[in-house]
Amino acid sequence: MQDGLENLDESLAGLNPLQWRKRMTELAEQHGMYQSLGDQHFATFIDQDNTLLVTFETIQGIQNLSEQAQPLGFDLVKNQGWSHLCLISDGDTWFRESKVFGFFDQLIDDGFFEEFDKVVFYGAGPCGYAAAAFSVAAPGATVIAIQPQATLDPQMTEWDDRFIEMRRTSFTDRYGYAPDMLDAADQAYVLYDPREQLDAMHAALFRRPNVARLRLPNMGTAIQDRLIQMEILYQIISLAGAGKLTPLRFWKQYRARRNNLAYLRRVAALVSEPDRPYLAALLSHNVSQRMRAPKFRRMYKRLKERAEAGEFTMPT
Repeated sequence: MQDGLENLDESLAGLNPLQWRKRMTELAEQHGMYQSLGDQHFATFIDQDNTLLVTFETIQGIQNLSEQAQPLGFDLVKNQGWSHLCLISDGDTWFRESKVFGFFDQLIDDGFFEEFDKVVFYGAGPCGYAAAAFSVAAPGATVIAIQPQATLDPQMTEWDDRFIEMRRTSFTDRYGYAPDMLDAADQAYVLYDPREQLDAMHAALFRRPNVARLRLPNMGTAIQDRLIQMEILYQIISLAGAGKLTPLRFWKQYRARRNNLAYLRRVAALVSEPDRPYLAALLSHNVSQRMRAPKFRRMYKRLKERAEAGEFTMPT
């Protein structure tokens, strides 16, 4: 814990929405700045050292993902001493709000981002879109966007029928088309599951020389949750803040998926027992030997019985 940040370890869980926002305001003003950006958005800033993490989060996501109901960046502030700018929305808004635009305009005019040696933008889903779109305000930043949408402009992405309520929202004005807004970034990482068709179609639109698209098959539609479960999300962001994140370093961290049961169950569903018993046997034996996984032990037992009945030859 960095000196003077002890109250950032305070749990905000159990507070009603008004109490939670009030306490967030008090913490931000004590350590930096709080700014309301209309009815659905606000920003908090914790001023520490010359590495800045910019996260885009929703109130609902914060309360669901954090046992202490704290923004994702708080742990890195406490443990690394980073500065943290957090843009928070009530629900999924993609941060398409004129007051949010004006807030970033003011930060640019004030030379805010120039005060930091390293800036990292982070978000997932609609917040991943925002992390990419608003990163243009800080040329040279590193961007980590998980399952981001490129745009929801129906003229361009009419094939995405998940967010039809957003089709009257403009994605063609300022800070609009996220892939173009990454042109000023030093490096961007777009994480997605290629088996999730709509996510993969959006990811394809982010093809740029400075964008690494990291394909995470069988992670599904909740990649951020999986990375938190695997305890590697903070390490990935930390590497970005240290200027050391590369695709190779990411893949080394990502080996943790071998111990994530949610991921392993998705792989098992693909390697189904009736169709690919040999592969299913390899998987179930490997997992049951390494982990407490009753489902995989039962799978291996069934496959062994089928092999003994002569249906196929078990791997040795």
